[in-house]
Amino acid sequence: MVAITAQTLADEIRRQKALSQSIMADQTAVSSGTRLTKASQDPLAWVQVSDLARQQSQQAAWSHNVSYAQSRSAKASSNLEELYNLFNRGQELMVTATTASTNDSGRAAITAELSNIRIVANELINETDFQGTPVFDVGTSTAIPVSRGINLQVVGTREQVSTGINVGGTVMSIDDILANAIAAVSTGTDAERSAALDGLRKGLDHVINQQTSQGVRGDRLDTAKDRLVEVNLTLSERRSVLEDTDLTETLASVQSKLTTLQAAQAVFAKINQQTLFDLIR
Repeated sequence: MVAITAQTLADEIRRQKALSQSIMADQTAVSSGTRLTKASQDPLAWVQVSDLARQQSQQAAWSHNVSYAQSRSAKASSNLEELYNLFNRGQELMVTATTASTNDSGRAAITAELSNIRIVANELINETDFQGTPVFDVGTSTAIPVSRGINLQVVGTREQVSTGINVGGTVMSIDDILANAIAAVSTGTDAERSAALDGLRKGLDHVINQQTSQGVRGDRLDTAKDRLVEVNLTLSERRSVLEDTDLTETLASVQSKLTTLQAAQAVFAKINQQTLFDLIR
């Protein structure tokens, strides 16, 4: 005798409902591409994905820092390049000023151009961006965190860029060198003009050294960025393995569950259509 009770029917309904919900979950996973939507699906994988998400968030912050640092480094390099061009031009003017054929009118023109070079050089050294941040740090170089335990200096200081130039045993600044050149051309002697030319050469060498230092900073930032990109790819791949839907496996599971559900529903419907006398016959 087959025992058909209300409890049996309720259990079957719950089983089919659970199967239907499982199919819907698999279909959602296929459409969204993500199989994990709650911790109960795979607690261990959920914990690992959460940890990877925290790491990715930290990586994103470091990547933002590197991008900001690179923009500052690029601006500093640009200003140094302009300073290099200014000193190159100043040296050319000073060579012209020291030649015997240069008359008072020619020296006046050279003085005017050197004066403009001095103004532009000071603007480049003391420039700030639209947020008021100096192109070159004041006092000490700011170190920006770009990875765990790694802080990199982004730009040199104004003092490093503009001062500490040894000219004939005297420590001078870029402004001092240009001021001496202007005075030597306008009212100085041949000896003073020759000394001013030497000063411009030393100033040019100093700017070249600062360009080299800034290039090293830029290379370090590029290396940090490359490292972050590699780590980001690794984290994304690990997270994908844990979190992403395996389409082949999930579609096969959906098809299998659909087949099971359809068979169960067919049997359940047939049993419901039978009378008690049909069942006990």
